[in-house]
Order: sequence, then structure tokens, then C-alpha cells
Amino acid sequence: MSAALVLLLLTCLSVVPEPAQGPEPAQGPSTAALQLAARCRTRVSPESPLWHSTEQTLAWQPGETCVVVCDMWDDHWCKPSAARVNELAPVMNEVLQAARAKGLLIIHCPSDTLDFYKNTPQRQLALAAPPFETQPALERWIRLMPQREAALPIDDSDGGCDCDPPVESRRAWSRQHPAIEILPGDAITDSAEAFYLMKQRGIRNVIVMGVHTNMCVLGRPFSIRQMVLQGQNVVLMRDMTDTMYNPARAPFVSHFSGNDLVVEHIEQYWCPTIESTVFTGRPAFRFSQDRRPRLTIVASEPEYGTAESLTEFRHELQQDFQVSMVYGDATDGSLLPGLDVLKSADLLLLSTRRRTPPPAQLQLVRDFIAAGKPVVGIRTASHPFHLRNQPAPAGRADWSDFDLQVNGGHYTNHYGAGPETTITLAAGVTPEHPLLQHVDTTRLRGKGSLYLVSPLAPSTQPILIGSIPDQPAEPIAWLNRRADGGRTFYTSLGHTGDFAQPDFRKLLRNACQLLTQPE
Repeated sequence: MSAALVLLLLTCLSVVPEPAQGPEPAQGPSTAALQLAARCRTRVSPESPLWHSTEQTLAWQPGETCVVVCDMWDDHWCKPSAARVNELAPVMNEVLQAARAKGLLIIHCPSDTLDFYKNTPQRQLALAAPPFETQPALERWIRLMPQREAALPIDDSDGGCDCDPPVESRRAWSRQHPAIEILPGDAITDSAEAFYLMKQRGIRNVIVMGVHTNMCVLGRPFSIRQMVLQGQNVVLMRDMTDTMYNPARAPFVSHFSGNDLVVEHIEQYWCPTIESTVFTGRPAFRFSQDRRPRLTIVASEPEYGTAESLTEFRHELQQDFQVSMVYGDATDGSLLPGLDVLKSADLLLLSTRRRTPPPAQLQLVRDFIAAGKPVVGIRTASHPFHLRNQPAPAGRADWSDFDLQVNGGHYTNHYGAGPETTITLAAGVTPEHPLLQHVDTTRLRGKGSLYLVSPLAPSTQPILIGSIPDQPAEPIAWLNRRADGGRTFYTSLGHTGDFAQPDFRKLLRNACQLLTQPE
């Protein structure tokens, strides 16, 4: 190689923005297939509004895979958003380092800032990819596609900024965030060039990360909607993204729950999602301000419609919790697709009736409870995992002592449908009890039949008592200190008519908050 050519190469490398100074890797990138635990969503049944969340393993070849970094700008007009990008960028850079080491192409896409990079080899790499006609045509932006997807689950019509007071939008960015290294072999673009480069390299698989999930990550020509429409295999790295969402807008959940809802929308209508753990080996990233406990709701019972009631109630819980839903299979309600999410949960809210899951699934519940973690049970959670007077079918498991061991109850039956249940405070309980904050028990009525649950175990503390005419009163809500040291809140309320009452929903929210607070 001539001295002039060496000098030219060195000059080109010198204009790379903030290149890494670390040592060269000791060996080439791995050729082993990437094993990606991809989360996807399918409807519980063809016409159901409910969705199962399950995982599948994708095996992608590194040489056929790229990472697209979407609009991780150096600044933003919405300062809370800019602060979250500041926190996310260094962690994303570590993910990209691991992806490069595995042989993945990194395509940086900081829209509207390409003048900053016009003389870099990475920009020239993207420009050199030969263009061609695509079907459909790649556009600068594709908005919501009603023929393929429902409306977004959040209201971002105000621009999505959670500033207080609101601020005017403007172009505040000039480059990609400096914490994200742009190294030799990477590419820089903000247009269809990204897809041209993928085709030139034989890349079929795209991992998208960056911001904002409900806007650029969905709409840009290098991102989810358009890459899926071009036939690429696409996943979103769900812990490497953030949404423009203001909690003062519908559905009035926390900012981070708003992000979760948009991720779920993507899983439902566009592509699976993965976590950065597959590259870093560390737990998934969470923003420092995201302190929500993880709540898993398991709903599988045909009597009271709690799958639908709890799904609607979920938005109220999402003000304070990261909420995952697990529903029974439409054909066999004892099968609980996606129950593995319980492994990382902090709280279980249970509403199942006489289910006999496969042994491995019931063991997930047993392990969660044995670890001393808290449980909230409603209505049929007094007989959640066993049949009436018969053993579990072959290949299935049951837990006939669940009510006594977990709830501290003694369910035997219930009265027939009839008068509403009148609810009063248990002896020694005052309206100041943490479970009863902002709950007006004088308005609360039990709309379903009264359960026979007496006598309760000595480990329980009755909170509410239910009564109907001419029958003995029964405990209707109580706390239990389990033998494993954990706590359970159980209530035999849970009828559709109960969920229609704000005081019942507040009682459940109080229980979830109480059980996830340090004692």
C-alpha cells in the first residue's frame, strides 16, 4: 500500500465523530447464530379483544442481521425526554459494542443531522449502497395504518411531552448523542439508504432501538412499519426505547406504562420484541425514575368475566405498577400461555377457577409463593387450582389446599343468587386502615352471591364482613400472613357489578400498594 493511500485512509478515519480508543478485539466476530428470546402477542381467540403474550426463540445469523439506531439525538425540545435519552445512551452504547463483537452491522439513523457527518466514512458507506425501486415505495414517514393496526393505545396529540408547564416544539438536535460511539464499519443515514445497504449486504434481519417508540421508531423509512412492509424480519429492543407520552392524557397511566402500551401495540400488529440481555448478559435496562413494582394478573375463570374486568381495571393499576396479563387458553382454560412472566413479578393478582395446569405452570405459582412474595386473590381464587371432588386429569397438576395455605380461608360453597351483600367493617378495623383509604364502605355492596368461607385461619386479619338477610355473616375481605412469611389479601368480591363500583376498585388498588410496600 502506497504512503499516499495510507495517509488518505488516516485522514478519513480522523473525521469519525468521537471514535473509540479501546483495544482491537482479540478475535473476529462470532459466527454462531443469535438466539433471541422474542416476545410476541396473539389474540386469545380470533374475535377476542384480549391478547396472549408468549415468547419464541429466533435464530438469526449475525452476518444477516443489523441494528438500526433510531433518532438518538443529542438534545430534544422536551427536556424530560432529553433526560431519558441521556440516561439511555451510555447503556445503548454498551449494547452496540456487544452487537459489533458478534458481527452485526450498526446503522446509525439520527434524522435531520446528516450535515454533521457528511465527510465521514460511515456516511459514505451508506451513500455507496446502490438504490433500487422498492415495493411499496419507501417514504419519509408512514403514519398509522388503520387497515393493519388499531389506534395507538395512548393519546399523544399534544406532542407527548410530559413537561410542566408545556413547551413549544422545535428542532433542538444537531447530531446523534455523543455517548453512542460511531466506529469504523458502521453506517450513517436517515433515509431509504438504510434498506439499500441492507440489501447490498444480504441483511434480512433488523433489530430496532432508539426513540420515540410511538413516532419515529414506528414511522421512519428505516424503522419498524416500513421495514416490515419490505419483508424484513424485524424486532424491537423494548428496553432500549422510550415513548413521547404525557400521563395527563389518556389512558392516564404513568409515562413508563404508556411506553409499555406502545410496545404491546407493536407486538400485536407489527413485530416481536426482545431485551438487551441477549447481548449484555445483564438484566434489562430500566430508567432510574421507573420504580414501578411488577404485577402479574392471571385471569382464567368462566363465571364472572374477570378477564375482561381486570383488563379494563389494568389502566388504573398502571398508574403505579408495571402490569402483565396472563389469560387462560380459549379452548382449555387450564393452560396459561405466558405464565413465565411470573418469574420476574413482585406481586400476583389471581382470578382463576378450578383450573388444573400442566405441572410446570403450577410449579411457577408454587415457587412464586414459596419465595414469600405477595398475592392478591379475588372471588374464585378461593378454589383456583383444583376440581370439585376429583383429582387432576393425567398430565395435569392441582393444589387442593391453596385456599387454606395461601388465603387462610375455608371456602365450602356460596349462597344462591339473591339479595346484595351488605358490607361492614370487621371488629377492630377502622376506616383509617391502609386498605380502606378513600374507600367508602357504606356505599360498597357485594353484587354476587355471598361466599361461605368461615372459619378463617388464625393467621388472618378480617377487614370486611358481608351479610345477607337471615344468614350468618361471613368475612368478605381479609389479610393473611402465610407460613412462608409472605402476605395475601383475599376478597370474595369480584363480580362484574363489584368492578363497576369505584370503591371496590380502590380497595384492590390499596391492597396491591400495601403488599408491595416494605413492612
